[in-house]
Amino acid sequence: MILDLKRIFATEGSSLPIDHTLSFSDFEYYGNYPLNNPVVIKGEIFNKAGVVNLSLKIDYTFTAPCDRCSKVISHEHTVQIDKMLAVSLERQESDTIIEVPGMKFDVDEFVYSEVVLSLPTKHLCRDDCKGLCPVCGVDLNTGSCNCKTREIDPRLKVLEELLNKN
Repeated sequence: MILDLKRIFATEGSSLPIDHTLSFSDFEYYGNYPLNNPVVIKGEIFNKAGVVNLSLKIDYTFTAPCDRCSKVISHEHTVQIDKMLAVSLERQESDTIIEVPGMKFDVDEFVYSEVVLSLPTKHLCRDDCKGLCPVCGVDLNTGSCNCKTREIDPRLKVLEELLNKN
């Protein structure tokens, strides 16, 4: 969705509401498709005192396996964006100002990059997830196993034999 912002830039006090959904169902992230539900975008672009501002709230559901125990879980995420818009930035980059050349703003492209940047780097079913047993694969959150949890590096096996002789 590309918005023409000429009226907003020209008229102080004007605003443009944004109520849009965007599909990310074909977005692949570490071999999964975690954004099956539509991304909901609500907000507005407004001119206040000659400064054009963007205020957006982006809501999405991230569904993927837990990084430790592989249980598939969903978490709701919200990204709040409050930035200024400018027709051009003169030889500078800014984290608070978005350049909109030609007074056209591509909402879909902007939201895509903001959602990708906000995706969790570690996705856990809970903060204290114990994960899976590395030997037998039992989910350690639901119970324990009888596996020998401490394996000795085969290169150090000779040292273990030395310790067992004494």
